[in-house]
Amino acid sequence: MNYRILLVDDEPDILEIVSYNLKKEGYKVITANDGIQAIEQAIKYNPHLIVMDVMMPNMDGIEACEKIREIPELSKTLITFLTARGEDYSQIAGLEAGADDYITKPVKPKILLSKIKSLLRRLEDASVQGKIIVKGVFIDAIKYKVVKDGVEIKFARKEFELLQLLFSEVGKVFTRKIIMEKVWGMDVIIGDRTIDVHIRKLREKLGDDMIETIKGVGYRLSE
Repeated sequence: MNYRILLVDDEPDILEIVSYNLKKEGYKVITANDGIQAIEQAIKYNPHLIVMDVMMPNMDGIEACEKIREIPELSKTLITFLTARGEDYSQIAGLEAGADDYITKPVKPKILLSKIKSLLRRLEDASVQGKIIVKGVFIDAIKYKVVKDGVEIKFARKEFELLQLLFSEVGKVFTRKIIMEKVWGMDVIIGDRTIDVHIRKLREKLGDDMIETIKGVGYRLSE
């Protein structure tokens, strides 16, 4: 499949080097210099993946990510951030804004390509999932669609994946470790706060009684 990748960075050298390596692998590359351009290009080209710097002029990557996650047509688009080494805050903020992963600068071409291939495999895996109806909630994994009581509810990608995990087995307790591995992957290090934030968002959209907290262990879909 000829994947479209939107590369966003305000440093021309990085755009040039990364674009060159991605094009060599057969990817179609679109570029942008800041968050505002990123949103415009994302709407225009509907990329499969956005690789975006955090610190940029006009609009930073975090804000751009949040705005992109509000656009229904881009619900399936993967987003990974480029962060400077040691920018722990940026990494956590990026994941909470709806990013799927992050890549540490300086960018090493082999690691970058490996990460990108791993991320794009998630798109292929998602198409294998089906449709489920649990506790009056309809979930369509292919269309990233959730309907409750006849009303469609919008979820960011990570919120949707967490929802899907919890709804996969009613009553089963999913530990924080399992949630981290299944939703964010083995290569991404996140704190408990990130999971708590996403659980809070699910409760806000579905109702407080839908998801139960098991103290010191994790979460489960209420029986």
